Amino acid sequence: MNDTIFGKIIRKEIPATIVYEDEQFLAFMDINPVAKGHMLLIPKEQYAWIHEVPDSVISAIFIKSKELMIALKKSLDCDFVELRVVGEEVPHAHIHLVPRTLADGIHGPHVSYANAEEMNEIAQKIILAQQEQ
Repeated sequence: MNDTIFGKIIRKEIPATIVYEDEQFLAFMDINPVAKGHMLLIPKEQYAWIHEVPDSVISAIFIKSKELMIALKKSLDCDFVELRVVGEEVPHAHIHLVPRTLADGIHGPHVSYANAEEMNEIAQKIILAQQEQ
């Protein structure tokens, strides 16, 4: 049983401002928004991490994200909608849809590589990991 806060929202045990629902997905407003209109899109089936989500569900969730992005653009004064796949705070894969304007300055912290060698070492690790799949 999915006892996360998202599971409780899916089962309607706690309130949420739902903006979309079908058999597979649920989208609701974020209660701690980065911008007005910030919402979360979740699969109803629980997967702790996005990389655990089956490919067919990943495809469908990004298609649904695009539909919601278009709805956000039509309904709000935003230039684009940023997708964020983060969320270690709830062990249920989810996508943040954040309405943005070109001038809003909403950016997270940036890190720098020590040098090009460090960047290349990390890139090689990622390349090797892909080859092992």
